[in-house]
Amino acid sequence: MESQQKRKLPISMTGFIMLSMVAGLIFGLVVPGEFPILKLLGNVFLRLIQMSIILLVAGQIIEAIGGLPLRDLGKIGAKVLGVFLVTSTLAATWGVAWSYLLKPGSGLDIENIQAGEAVTEATNITVIDTILNFFPTNAISAMANGNIMQVIIFALVFGMAVSLVNHDGELMFMGFIREFNKIILQIVKMIMKTAPVGVFALIASSIGAYGVKVVIPLAKYLGVFAISTFTWLAVYIVVVAVITRSNPMRIVNGISRMSTMALATGSSAITLPVAMQDVQNRLGIKQRLAQIVMPLGVTLNSNGAAMHMVITLVTIAQLYGYEFSFSRILYMVLLCTFASVANAVVPGAGIVSLTIVVPQMGLPLESIALFAGVEWFVGMLRTINNVDGDALAALLIAPSEGGIDHEILNGNVVIPDELPGKPAVA
Repeated sequence: MESQQKRKLPISMTGFIMLSMVAGLIFGLVVPGEFPILKLLGNVFLRLIQMSIILLVAGQIIEAIGGLPLRDLGKIGAKVLGVFLVTSTLAATWGVAWSYLLKPGSGLDIENIQAGEAVTEATNITVIDTILNFFPTNAISAMANGNIMQVIIFALVFGMAVSLVNHDGELMFMGFIREFNKIILQIVKMIMKTAPVGVFALIASSIGAYGVKVVIPLAKYLGVFAISTFTWLAVYIVVVAVITRSNPMRIVNGISRMSTMALATGSSAITLPVAMQDVQNRLGIKQRLAQIVMPLGVTLNSNGAAMHMVITLVTIAQLYGYEFSFSRILYMVLLCTFASVANAVVPGAGIVSLTIVVPQMGLPLESIALFAGVEWFVGMLRTINNVDGDALAALLIAPSEGGIDHEILNGNVVIPDELPGKPAVA
């Protein structure tokens, strides 16, 4: 006991990460400029996390699906997809409402906006193309190319096959996949020990390179997005607290660490290991449900991406004097909801997503370049909405599936933030 007390740090890993974010912000503002060594350190940290994501996602889904009877999988799957679709649509609608209320594009002088690199080619992807691209022609190629959506589809099919073969519960492969997942989580644990250094490098290099000069002209646009994001999350948390009969502040505390990682990295995929651990150890979601909802949420539940796209579209329309009818606004909400499913899960994916929806709304493609300079800041808000949305979706689904431990959620049982090799909640 004495040795454990000596080893206990006066500040948690979450605290270290938040301090490193603040330190990186101050450093970037005080010492502006490009710092190749900091950029290198930040990118190395991102790549170390990314190298395990595909294996983590595939392994967790296969273990979860393989251990469920198919009749239970169908029931859970319908709930998961239903919650994802409804919340993404509502998030997009919420963004539209704030955009028309606060008018982020009115009064902006395009000449004063420092545009990024011009976007010269639209991504013409139809709904049919989007659905078709979900399915891999080669599972190994999908893993090699980092196509998480295709990997998820393969893992779902693989898991269903395991479930059918494992009807007597004695399949040796299930033991292997559990051990494999423990090893992947241990790799993540090792990498996460470097998170404060990686986060400092990411923030310092980004702020140093961009500074506040690119933010000022689009401050109103960023402000509207921030207001939409945090008011949406506040309402969502209250609704979830009522349904789960818990204290909203307990939920806020439960998602605080994953929110910090989301802000620092700007990537849902990179935040996934922390998010999966926190929904179990802080929110009390049981492992069998967390293994399904959280990996699927990385691509299928993009509240932040849907909200970002509608706010940007309305801003562009206001900049150029375009007026949308009610039917076009409804079309825009649905378009952005479905386009968010195709949204990439790495930093900087917002610009790519906009090339899908901007031409569809009849807006000038070159307008996307105006937002390139603030993409990093936008990515922080988009990702915190996406990541927290996945956790809140899990909480919405959990009560009906008996998948929640109220002792943990209510703070009666406290599990340390340290990422163990095996999740604490089974």
